[in-house]
Amino acid sequence: MGRIRKIMKDDILDAAERVVIKLGAAGLSIDAVAQEAGVSKSTVVYDHKSKGALLCALIDRRLSAEQERQEQAILQSKDTPHPELFGRLKAAEREIDDVDRAVALAIGASVSREEALHRQMREWTTTDLEAMAAGPKPQAALLAYLALAGFQCNMFFGFHQWEPEEQARILDSIRTLYATYPET
Repeated sequence: MGRIRKIMKDDILDAAERVVIKLGAAGLSIDAVAQEAGVSKSTVVYDHKSKGALLCALIDRRLSAEQERQEQAILQSKDTPHPELFGRLKAAEREIDDVDRAVALAIGASVSREEALHRQMREWTTTDLEAMAAGPKPQAALLAYLALAGFQCNMFFGFHQWEPEEQARILDSIRTLYATYPET
């Protein structure tokens, strides 16, 4: 029974992603997700008690996947000058897809209303900032991290899209910023 329940939860979150892509965060509703998933409204409510809880679960799933991607990139970057920073830079090399953008916009639209989501984003940011401070050249790592965060916000929110070659140059420039920043 547990396996079926897990599949059903994933199916519901997959449907929620499709709804957010089609209709945006404002169009996300228990009814729309149930219809998209081909299940009853009560099935969606069983796992996600409200639209806010559904949105938080959707965002949590995407953020967890991103954190896993970052953790793997950090492990692959263990021989770099600052594995935490360089791992995040490596993870940022991937192409942003429509689901990433839709979920980012849903985060932006919901973070002020959903305290749990706001708390989750603060915790993620605090973890990143602590990782930057714990490595060598913490001031350089902080500035590079902030440059990376700005770059990613532009990409995720669709404010500006760079061609892959330019994206690579920007990420390399952030690495150079860290490497050449004077130690204080």
